[in-house]
Amino acid sequence: MAVDKEKVQEHIRGLLIAIGEDPDREGLRETPERVARMYEEIFEGIGYTNDEIAEMFNKTFEAPRVSSNNDVVIVRDIEIFSYCEHHMAMMYDMKVAVAYIPKDRVIGLSKIARIADMVGKRLQLQEKIGSDIAEIMQKATGSEDVAVLIKGKHGCVTSRGIKNVPAVTVTTTFRGRFENEPELRAMLMNESVASACSKEES
Repeated sequence: MAVDKEKVQEHIRGLLIAIGEDPDREGLRETPERVARMYEEIFEGIGYTNDEIAEMFNKTFEAPRVSSNNDVVIVRDIEIFSYCEHHMAMMYDMKVAVAYIPKDRVIGLSKIARIADMVGKRLQLQEKIGSDIAEIMQKATGSEDVAVLIKGKHGCVTSRGIKNVPAVTVTTTFRGRFENEPELRAMLMNESVASACSKEES
């Protein structure tokens, strides 16, 4: 379902009044319309199910011949943002790593980033973002073996309540062999930790 921009404008105007602002003053006069246009963009993913997103981004190619069934594709440092469903506060500085073990076909690498981006464009929990990406990747690639690692900051922690600005949340989602084989999980975690360390040192 598309964002109802007229309703958004109506409610944003009411919200401005509720917090003690004057929606008719110069700086706020066009704010409801601007917010409605922004919501249409940043909440685009709400309008699609996981099945529909998998169908949108399921462009695959014949997998190259491999010498073992342990070949892993990893795309890391995918930057996304989202909004927490509890406070509608921004989740930011988010980096996503997605790994999968190809079966007969491989997915276009840009599609992995597009899947992560679209999943972020919902009211979300970081844990749910990982679960949604994993589910969509399974559907799009035909592989049960998927892992998702996410690192990010949450506005509901950094800018309100405890106001702990340095706090970072890390979540992991493992499916298939990544869930059942500790050595695969360890390989992925080591790869991600090494990447994070090299960025901090530079």
